[in-house]
Amino acid sequence: MPRIQTTVVGSYPIPDWLVAAPSEQALLDATRVVIGTQEQAGVDVVCDGELYRFDINHPETNGMIEYFVRPMDGITQRFSFEDLIAYRSNSGMKFRTRPPGTVVGPIGHGSLDLPLACARAKALARHRFKFTVTGPHMLAKTLIDKHYGDVKAVAHAIADALAEQVRHLDADVVQIDEANLPGHPEEWEWAASAINRVLDAVQGTPAVHLCFGNYGGQTIQKGRWDQLLSYLNALHADHVVLECAHRPPGELAAFKELKPEIGLGLGVVDIKVTDVESADAVARAIERAEKLLGDGRVRYIHPDCGFWMLKRSVADAKMRALKAGRDRFEGIAS
Repeated sequence: MPRIQTTVVGSYPIPDWLVAAPSEQALLDATRVVIGTQEQAGVDVVCDGELYRFDINHPETNGMIEYFVRPMDGITQRFSFEDLIAYRSNSGMKFRTRPPGTVVGPIGHGSLDLPLACARAKALARHRFKFTVTGPHMLAKTLIDKHYGDVKAVAHAIADALAEQVRHLDADVVQIDEANLPGHPEEWEWAASAINRVLDAVQGTPAVHLCFGNYGGQTIQKGRWDQLLSYLNALHADHVVLECAHRPPGELAAFKELKPEIGLGLGVVDIKVTDVESADAVARAIERAEKLLGDGRVRYIHPDCGFWMLKRSVADAKMRALKAGRDRFEGIAS
């Protein structure tokens, strides 16, 4: 087995035929295609493409918000016009025009059923399987709160609801995604406290993904990785899955301070461009990171973020580049 494993972050371009005629069977068929495509490309730890959260009405965030909060107890989809105007004026929510819900009572998991979605997808995989879940920090930040009066309390309530679900996930890797925190590093302490409640419930390998935004291929969060080292080192995670390919090369030095027991997942494929990386470029990215951070420091390579906004042909080629570059770096014959 190669020392460095290839994986994906989560999302995959929604097949046109699923959009045209969505159904439960079509969703299952599409998931089978997505997983099979990853395995053929040489991805070691595959994902379901996050098709389980597919929502034709919310393509802008690929279902990563609404799917989780709408079924929860204590959250309604009603809000006043004044709430709507105030929400749009929030600088941290410029990527949305409407809130996913309003917190009006104690939050519970309600009718959310992550174990079923996980089990259906894992049954289709031959390689190690990863299941992804949006984290409590991001979910809390997108809601209007009329009950707790404190976004920290909302995040911890969501974390407890997610932990109940995550405890029953049969996946090799469970990855919690926090896409809002890199733009708000000052919130790291309560964000870490909340996400650790979810990570502690993982029965397989716990991982955390962070990036600086992937809204139609645009970066929407300003910040630097060195501002998040305290957060990363506080995580109860086996490894982190980080955006690096689209970031300034000098930022890699920040990971010298990452605790050695936390594995580094290195983004080596830029999902914000359509050019496909060569095997040499991927191998050089790994070599550069290991020269700077130490041999064996990189445990996983992957795209910076999900593939949802790319064409399938581009996403598939970028996945093949992952394997080819890893094999070139490790001297594995094709």
